[in-house]
Amino acid sequence: MKNTAAGLSALAAALVLGSGCASTEVVDLKNDRGPAVMGLDYRDFDNAAQDAVSKMLASGAAAKPQGGRYVLAVGRILNKTTQSFDTDQLVRKITIELRNSGKVVVTKALDQNSMIRGVRDLKDDDLFNKDTVAESGTVIAPELELKGKIIERNLQISSRKKQTEYYLQLELNDIKSGLAFWEGETQIVKRGSAKSVNW
Repeated sequence: MKNTAAGLSALAAALVLGSGCASTEVVDLKNDRGPAVMGLDYRDFDNAAQDAVSKMLASGAAAKPQGGRYVLAVGRILNKTTQSFDTDQLVRKITIELRNSGKVVVTKALDQNSMIRGVRDLKDDDLFNKDTVAESGTVIAPELELKGKIIERNLQISSRKKQTEYYLQLELNDIKSGLAFWEGETQIVKRGSAKSVNW
């Protein structure tokens, strides 16, 4: 009886492990032939970030008239879709595209409260050499802020098919004057079964 129970346990474990391994594959991100999904995946974030940044830079809005490079901060991108995802992933991709372009200098100094608290903590800590701690007034403030939102629109095409449209809407603002230097929109459109869900 004990042998039978042990044999069944071993068989069950082998089936679980075998089925798990058989259904797993490593995705080649440079040549992903996997099916598209109704929701947003990494390909959509990559393409949207590249498209949005290239449109903004091509417009000339981020080119400093007197030469040099603007100091730009990427602000919040609000998720106004039915999906639950962290927009920091999209922000990071946009930030990487901007940095790699060499057209602007990207700063994270927009969240000045946490930065100021961090500098004060270091200055008050006897462990650190005070000559190596940033002085007050040395942090360069951003001149421009890029922020926006991503929204979703669902359309019923037929009883069997639906269309989901995503819009990444960004605006580039001059922080000192509040003037909008640029606005752009990147669309992601998907069609699929009316029974499919977007998450």
